[in-house]
Order: sequence, then C-alpha cells, then structure tokens
Amino acid sequence: MILNLKTGLTFFAILLAVTSCATPKSYVVLMDNADGTVGKLAVSGTKAEASGENSDVLLSKSRTGVDLDGKANTPYAVDENRIKKDFGEAIAIQPPLPVSFMLYYKAGGTELTDESQALIPKIVETARKHPAPDVSVIGHTDTMGDSEFNEQIGLQRARSVAELIKKAGIQVNDLTIASHGERNLLVATPDNTSEPKNRRVEITVR
Repeated sequence: MILNLKTGLTFFAILLAVTSCATPKSYVVLMDNADGTVGKLAVSGTKAEASGENSDVLLSKSRTGVDLDGKANTPYAVDENRIKKDFGEAIAIQPPLPVSFMLYYKAGGTELTDESQALIPKIVETARKHPAPDVSVIGHTDTMGDSEFNEQIGLQRARSVAELIKKAGIQVNDLTIASHGERNLLVATPDNTSEPKNRRVEITVR
C-alpha cells in the first residue's frame, strides 16, 4: 500500500483494532488544514471494483477515508465522533503548527505602526504555546534611500522585535535574526519608492 501525498494536506493514518473483526483494520483519513484548506491524498495499491486491477483512490474532501487492506475500496465519509475515537490521541500530541506574523513600520526608522504595536501581545502569547520554540525574525525595508543603509534599518527592526520576545521571558530554543533590507519586496516598486507594506518584519514561530 502506497500513500502518495499531494501538496498542502494534513492526514492521519493509524492501525486500528476493531473489536467486531477477527483481524485488525487500518484506514486513512484526509483532514482539512488549519487555515480551512484541503489537500489531496492518493492511496495506491487498492483494486478497482470493475476490473480487479490495482488503481489509485484519490481523497480530496475533508474527513473522507479509505481502508488500507488492498481490496476494492471507495472513499467514505468519516464522522467527527469516529475521528475523535480513533485519532484523538494522535491529534492531541501534535506539536503546534508554525505561525507567521507581519509587523509594519513607519517610514525611516524602527517605530511600529499602531496596529502592529497592538499585535505584539498576540505574538508573545503564540510563542508561549510552543514548547522551546524556534523563532525567526526577518527585517525588511522599502526602496527609499541607500540599499546598504536599508540593510541596517532592516536589521535594527528585526533586533528590536527579537528583544521584545526576549524581554517577555520566553525560553526560545533558537532565535534567528536577519535583514533582507530592500531585497524580497512584498510589493514590487521602483527604486526610491515609499511603500508601507515593504517596511516590515516577518516573524515565524515554530
């Protein structure tokens, strides 16, 4: 039996002991992602009902499953109660998923916009939920001024955010601080263009 994983999916597969059967039974369930999107999962090695030959079973709807016994199988809906019963423990021990934040800055320095300043407590709270988190902080600028100066401004912005995380007393496993300056613009602009969305720091908590 081969599980061919398509991009952007979350799934759980586990061998389940079924009391009503003489032998154990296993199946796989396609789950939706944290953002509500659903990927695809191709299960190879099952037999097509019409020909009896091996074929793929494609799961593309959330909470659909297929048995992994190599017999003729078609996808079926798996209700929430069964998912909790069969996969509850596996779901509970999953580490928190990576979370990304974007902070924006006023022109020419390291002063956050009011909206971004208000987001700091949420970033700290998220980092606390990750045991020994890895945190990356990358500073960016718009294209106003000299590129070397912008590299330094981006680094100052990243360092100031990293300092806020340290002061919150979070036990970080790894803290990466970097500057991309005016490289990797969020909004493509010509040189010497003021663009608020490019004046930012990207934070990822893993």
